[in-house]
Amino acid sequence: MSTAATSPEPPTTDPPFRDPAQPLARRVDDLLSRLTLDERIELLYQYSPGVPRLGLAPFKTGTEGLHGVAWLGPATVFPQAVGLGATWDEELLHEVATAVGTEVRAFHQRPAADGRRPSLQVWAPVVNLLRDPRWGRNEEGYAEDPLLTGRLSVGFCRGLAGDHPVHLRTAPLLKHFLAYNNEDERDITSSVVPPRVLHEYDLAAFRPAIASGAATGVMPAYNLINGRPCHVSPLLETEVRRWAEPTGHELFVCSDAGAVTNLAESEHYFDDHPTSHAAAVRAGVDSITELDEDGGITLDRLRTAVDRGLLTEDDIDRAVRRHLSIRFRLGEFDPDLDPYAGIGDDVVDSPAHRALALRAATESVVLLKNDGALPLSPSPGARVALVGPLADTLFEDWYSGTMPYRITVAAGLEAALEERGAEAVRAEGVDRITLRAASTGGLLRVPAPDPGGPMVAGAHPDGQAAEQEAGDSACHDLFDWGEGVLTLRNARTERYVTLKDGDLTLAADQTQPNGWFVHETFRLEPQPDGTELLRNISNGRYAAVDPATGRVTLSAEAPEQAERWTRTVVRDGIAEAVAAAASADVAVVVLGNDPHINGRETEDRAGIALPPAQEALLRAVATERPESVLVVMSSYPYAVDWADEHLPAVVWTSHGGQETGRALAAILLGDAEPSGRLPQTWYRGDDPLPGRLDYDIISAGWTYQYHEAAPLYPFGHGLSYTSFAYSGLRLSAREAARDDTLTVSVELTNTGPRTGTETVQLYTRALAARHRAPRRRLADFRKVTLTPGERRRLEFDLPVAALAHWSVSAGALAVEPGPYEILIGHSAEAVALTAPLTVTGPPLPARTLLGGRLEAVDFDACEGGTLVDATREKGEAVTPATAHTHCALRYGSIDLGSPADGPRVITAEVSCAAEEEGTVEIHADGAPGAGTLLAALRVTGGTGGRYDWRTVGVRIPDEVTGVHDLHLVLRGGVHLAAIAGRAR
Repeated sequence: MSTAATSPEPPTTDPPFRDPAQPLARRVDDLLSRLTLDERIELLYQYSPGVPRLGLAPFKTGTEGLHGVAWLGPATVFPQAVGLGATWDEELLHEVATAVGTEVRAFHQRPAADGRRPSLQVWAPVVNLLRDPRWGRNEEGYAEDPLLTGRLSVGFCRGLAGDHPVHLRTAPLLKHFLAYNNEDERDITSSVVPPRVLHEYDLAAFRPAIASGAATGVMPAYNLINGRPCHVSPLLETEVRRWAEPTGHELFVCSDAGAVTNLAESEHYFDDHPTSHAAAVRAGVDSITELDEDGGITLDRLRTAVDRGLLTEDDIDRAVRRHLSIRFRLGEFDPDLDPYAGIGDDVVDSPAHRALALRAATESVVLLKNDGALPLSPSPGARVALVGPLADTLFEDWYSGTMPYRITVAAGLEAALEERGAEAVRAEGVDRITLRAASTGGLLRVPAPDPGGPMVAGAHPDGQAAEQEAGDSACHDLFDWGEGVLTLRNARTERYVTLKDGDLTLAADQTQPNGWFVHETFRLEPQPDGTELLRNISNGRYAAVDPATGRVTLSAEAPEQAERWTRTVVRDGIAEAVAAAASADVAVVVLGNDPHINGRETEDRAGIALPPAQEALLRAVATERPESVLVVMSSYPYAVDWADEHLPAVVWTSHGGQETGRALAAILLGDAEPSGRLPQTWYRGDDPLPGRLDYDIISAGWTYQYHEAAPLYPFGHGLSYTSFAYSGLRLSAREAARDDTLTVSVELTNTGPRTGTETVQLYTRALAARHRAPRRRLADFRKVTLTPGERRRLEFDLPVAALAHWSVSAGALAVEPGPYEILIGHSAEAVALTAPLTVTGPPLPARTLLGGRLEAVDFDACEGGTLVDATREKGEAVTPATAHTHCALRYGSIDLGSPADGPRVITAEVSCAAEEEGTVEIHADGAPGAGTLLAALRVTGGTGGRYDWRTVGVRIPDEVTGVHDLHLVLRGGVHLAAIAGRAR
């Protein structure tokens, strides 16, 4: 009997991309080869659709996880990043990030109605350095120092990624590359960063996490750097991806939201969107993020770029390979082998994560000053006044998760005091007011039947007596955040008053100011007749009252159309706080900021002073109760000069998350030892800070490395309840070559009565550098816990390479021979011990001009100039900062050769914008009037504009030979890319 007709079909073979035994690169290439061009293009957008025929699921880049899972519902909330930075604890950050990554996995496992689950790519940490404390996003960074930032970022990334050799728990992505530290006009401002600052400071923060393989991606910043948008920066390839090469994995680069669109819109860097989108992809951007899940507009721009020949299939394939590689590493194609696939909802806000949140919040607290007032030791029956607008409030920030519960300072301290038989008395210290409308005579209030409904200010139908009975419905607690910015919290609903976009009404229904556009901030603008206008800051309009219904809307566009209000203070906040302090044995005053107000993403701070209303409250309470303790809860440093001078104790914490209150109570009462250290300098109030856009920390004098004035509290500062002594600083050698590694050892002793933790900080300093060297620079640190009387010798490995600076002559990091100093101690200013070190070796050679090219940006000094792009793709140039100033440049130790080389010519690569002209003067051994003039070159505008580069030159006088310092003066609209020399 024949069986041919019933023979089974040959078994189906899975394609290679489904085979986990295949190398990752082969799997990626196989899947890539099966995708159509349009399917590949669709993978370049943040929200990429699935490809059902291949079993490819929809995918979204990016889940926010800076200090907890954000925007997805209740999750464990840890201290802000700047608070985590204050722990100086890499292992703790690893544990925190492990918890965050685990919770991201749990959210990812939840069923998604649209089929698109929360992304396993986590957009964290933020590695931008805290150069300027006025930066609106100061809370997001770890520190002002690149070494500290780099080490903490490695710990955090490793926690997010997990320790499996094949699969990632989540895929950490660093933000925001590069030199991004201002919010005002962030998408059109250029950060001018000379080579030394670029390599010693800004790049140095990003490199550790990338070079170690801890980070899997990077996000370019909104700003421009040296005239070129970060999203088309060649540094993405020449630096960032080069660092990652030894890890065996390529970085996945995601754009920031709307940033690629900005290239052709706000920045006007390209003429149209297809050109700008193609340029971003060619520069290394693999995924474009916009503000909409619908990628139609973006994808059409990319398709047009392909049709116009601006993008090739190879360009697209490079980006898609990186995209797919991350998804393979996250286990998407091997769910049975993914070690993290079984994580469930029980990890979210688990008891272990709650305990970790408490530990992180506790270790992040910094004791700034203590004249013996802390720890508090209340006896039974003692009273502690808890005062201030942040005493009984915990704020979330824009990148916070939703706190599952909130232990405020008042709640945490009150519970701890109760255990000791003591009691707390609370007073927020803010005025409670009413606002009466002139047109109706009615009070601004929430409606009685529906307190969460639209607010009204009509005359009360039952007259004044009934209005009084309304009581709290018409009372509002007034919070003054400085700069004229106010929030109103209704006394009945205990919610903040907000603007409703749809009908422009007011409602008192928000637990705190929130959202990308904060609708809960107002101004009360005084009028000549003593009344005030109520103005919403978000929409800029004034409150008006409908005479028929009494409903209040933020609809008046001009003051003359606005309602006039009479403010009545029904409870004096300062008087209440003073009375509370007077009734207590000690007062704890909690001041600070709301992270959504006067300093946040899109908005820098105006200054570093406390809001005047908070300063007044503090001084009034301290006058009544000199034993007051100030607790600053903030996203950034404040100039608390008065408090430092007049109060016995000052404490700082970031917004520390759900366990803030218990953590502070433990510190204040001595149940825990303060171990936090400042991750950035706290400047004095009268210190004239450099300009916001002065990113050249060397010439501007930013951070502990270059700032000359004494700070209020230095980088690395933090006190303990015990004391430590340093002794016996030793170096394994007092002389060392450039490639040596030294052992630095020191003995640390706990000389106090309690177990405590010291953060031992090792700094270096060049004593005879030819360049402007840092006052000191952090080289290593270690946290050490010792019991009373315990002594321990610590050892640090110090590579001599850690002393390097960026040599503009060598185009690399280099160590100059000569004397150095090794410093060790409590902070950047509290140095306990020093030891000398001599680095041996030949001096760095002079730069040779003949036959060489000296890039204009590789100057040793620049005054009056700025850096711009030489072309849209690569290169930089120097030009006068303004049309009315000249630019003076110095290039040290340039070898000009001699007549024996033949007739010598010095050339300059220059350009001018159309219809402009300028000059380049070249002097040897001195500025004009002091040195020898070698050339005076006139430059006129070219038809190609400022990107129309040409070379002009002049013969070098025979009598000028050998090594000289060159001084160049640029005048007018000239741009200089390079100078060079040749022999005819």
